[in-house]
Amino acid sequence: MRAVILIRILVGWVFVSEGIQKFLFPQLLGVGRFAKIGIPLPQFAAPAVGFVEIACGALLILGLFTRWVAIPLLAVIGTAIAITKIPELHTAGQGVWFMLHDARADFSMALGLIFLLIVGPGALSIDGARRSFREYRPARSTVLGLNEPRGRGLGSQAEPGEEPSHTIAGQPRQGGPDGIAS
Repeated sequence: MRAVILIRILVGWVFVSEGIQKFLFPQLLGVGRFAKIGIPLPQFAAPAVGFVEIACGALLILGLFTRWVAIPLLAVIGTAIAITKIPELHTAGQGVWFMLHDARADFSMALGLIFLLIVGPGALSIDGARRSFREYRPARSTVLGLNEPRGRGLGSQAEPGEEPSHTIAGQPRQGGPDGIAS
């Protein structure tokens, strides 16, 4: 599926952007916000979350270790929903519709990450290219007849008591026991 790249870019870009903003605007979105909402050790937590968002978001965009990096990002977004959105359900004047509106991006990111966990990175990704290369190599070897046992390259000697099946040029042996044509 080539369209998976669109989901990877969407989800990855939001996380990279949010992570960068934690460093650019520390009082509003980083350490200050973490302290305001009661996250312990905000001076460490905010930069750590920002780093995870930037690094994992960038890897998502590239399609490298896609399923693996979706896991810490799910932890980040799940924590954000639990700490900042769920309490809105019990706040006077807010309630369900307020929370659903406020959490729409968070829920979209969570669903995008779950999608990537299930479907994987797609064809247009580094993971996809690595998978294609691994699948291509054995097929190529079989077609070219290169499935000789390891350690037996061109010009290698046969094991004692074993007769080589090919000459150095790759042509079948002809003739008698010493390879001399009769």
